[in-house]
Amino acid sequence: MDGVIGIVFNDRRDQILLVKRRDVPVWVLPGGGIEKGETPEKAIVREVFEETGYKTGVLRKVAEYTHTKSGRKSLVYECEILSGKARTSDESKAVRFFSIGHLQDKIYPLHSGWIQDGLTNQKKVIRASYVGVTSAMLLRQLFSHPVVVFRYLLVKIGLRINT
Repeated sequence: MDGVIGIVFNDRRDQILLVKRRDVPVWVLPGGGIEKGETPEKAIVREVFEETGYKTGVLRKVAEYTHTKSGRKSLVYECEILSGKARTSDESKAVRFFSIGHLQDKIYPLHSGWIQDGLTNQKKVIRASYVGVTSAMLLRQLFSHPVVVFRYLLVKIGLRINT
């Protein structure tokens, strides 16, 4: 199933909206799967609202990334907040804006590159492939964040622990 990812900047474009997941406690861009019969644009508006409490509108499609092994696509959209207040959900443990200059140790590594793509403000949609989580990434994270890696592996085998 293809997925959607939302990039939501503040008005000055120096902060980004992130969601701390409940199952694997890492900060990520809001997003999720596209439901049957749903357009990607409707899916990202729904996902951002479900995970953050903000009603958004799509400004532009930033990129279309294709996973090298599965062929699944991650469609990345820049969105703007129209209304609402930050709130958590069944999927999100926390919701907040972070300064873009201080993301490296807070965010899922793949997403930091996608945020940079969003900042470029290109008119043309970026089309690229990506590898996803590699064994080397997991090994590096294991030493600095063993609980996160353990919970990630549990999710991968179908066991979700929501806190």
